[in-house]
Amino acid sequence: VQLQASGGGLVQAGGSLRLSCAASGNNLRNYHIGWFRQSPGKEREFVATISRPGSGGNAYYADSAKGRFTISRDHAKAATYLQMNSLKPEDTAIYYCGASQVALSGIGRASHYVYWGRGTLVTVSS
Repeated sequence: VQLQASGGGLVQAGGSLRLSCAASGNNLRNYHIGWFRQSPGKEREFVATISRPGSGGNAYYADSAKGRFTISRDHAKAATYLQMNSLKPEDTAIYYCGASQVALSGIGRASHYVYWGRGTLVTVSS
């Protein structure tokens, strides 16, 4: 499985961005796709995951993302999106998408994701 994140950029606080994660490979429907972010000196942090269809295809969010971010998935295009609204300076980070087959109880941990794409930088100015 190969993943490629895109859509980052510079935005003012309160603005919006839509990140995309393009996937390729076999059996993509067997994977949860998640978004994580990482700031300098910090660990990779869970943002949101959408579970594989066999596990319900449901969305899960970090508390910091609830109410502001929306994750969605288009299986026909093999793409996953992260719509980010009401952005804050503390959202500034490199955003990565990852693929996992872990049980749902583990989807919030970066260590459970076996495939990662190159990140895309999101910078939110105050």
